[in-house]
Amino acid sequence: MDNKNYKKRIIDSKIDLYLDTFGAVLIEGPKWCGKTWTGHHHCQSEFLLSDPKGNFGNRQLASIDPELALQGKAPRLIDEWQEVPSIWDAVRSEVDADQGKGRFILTGSSAIDKSSYIHTGTGRIAHLRMRTMSLYEEGISTGKVSLRDICLGNHISDYNEDISLQKLIGCILKGGFPGSMGLSVQQGMLIAKEYMKSVISEDIDKVGKAKRDKRKVQLLLRSLARNEATTASKKTLIGDISEKDGNDISIDALSDYLNLLNDLYLIEEIPPFSSNIRSSLRVKQSAKRHFVDPSLPASILNLTEDKLLGDPNTLGFLFESMVERDLLTYVDAFGGKLFHYQDYKDNEIDAIIESPDGSWCGIEIKLGGNQIDKAAENLLRINGLIVGKGGKGAKSLCVIAGVANAAYRRQDGVYVVPITSLKD
Repeated sequence: MDNKNYKKRIIDSKIDLYLDTFGAVLIEGPKWCGKTWTGHHHCQSEFLLSDPKGNFGNRQLASIDPELALQGKAPRLIDEWQEVPSIWDAVRSEVDADQGKGRFILTGSSAIDKSSYIHTGTGRIAHLRMRTMSLYEEGISTGKVSLRDICLGNHISDYNEDISLQKLIGCILKGGFPGSMGLSVQQGMLIAKEYMKSVISEDIDKVGKAKRDKRKVQLLLRSLARNEATTASKKTLIGDISEKDGNDISIDALSDYLNLLNDLYLIEEIPPFSSNIRSSLRVKQSAKRHFVDPSLPASILNLTEDKLLGDPNTLGFLFESMVERDLLTYVDAFGGKLFHYQDYKDNEIDAIIESPDGSWCGIEIKLGGNQIDKAAENLLRINGLIVGKGGKGAKSLCVIAGVANAAYRRQDGVYVVPITSLKD
């Protein structure tokens, strides 16, 4: 539909491809990340279940007869479809009957119990994951260096003006929610705070049938924020909650709460990587958890620019979180997958990108330019260990830096690229 104010998103080209391939496309992701706006950009008609007009008349109509939501020019956007789960089966049935491509665009900001609908929609309804805006989508990164080129081992080169540490901290605190575009850092921080208030007061009661202890959810969120972008164990999380609450929480209850946060697309897990199943190098199998946007853990911990300047360790983890958010968006664009690496001798690589052809790129994420040499040495050393133990070596190695102004390839072969030069 005509939308002159639409800010282009990296996922746009993938949506076009999927609409040409499948009968329907489901765009999933956290609230306020721009799903509805993007769906509106790609559709020719729409049915908004969250529209409050007429006492949520659309929702009432769809509940009475789901097929009423389907009548309109294709592609037809059905926003927040999970409010009336029977729409899923109606869409699948319509796609089966019509056999056309690009009939529907569904959006959803929370997963629902799969028993709420009959068929999975496999082969008819394709799933796409959307996240908050990357630095490239916001216009903060120039996009002169392609992550795909780095993964392929191609030549890169760019020279940028230095971005200040304060500007990077502002990007973390403000976050990538489209509603924060054009606002001050302080206003962006307020949006993140209201976001978390909404999660606690409303959203956690809308997923599933279980009654959750809101205080324990708050304590879990705080523990996850303290352990942002780490492989903190469930034992660590339980210890944090029990210490503050005075009561123990069972492993089953913790797992339920973590699943809840995943179902709300509030947190995301980056799985562990092994370069070769025949390698004798044992790797840890712990996922690395992080919030979908760095402004959220910053909000939960009540962080400010001054506090982050006085706590470089926390700042480093939040910068890593922001970079990994961007990497997830960039790798999705070319069919890659994001992992992390850690073995039992605590050799770690912050991020691993596996390309569709099975080759991989190891990435260290460092806030300061003075950390580049050490990060490059670490990448080369661990790659050597992997190869020495029978694993497949990296096709490329890269250090993504914060306060840096040049993208280049070092004499040892390791790429260096500022996050403010990177795109998909």
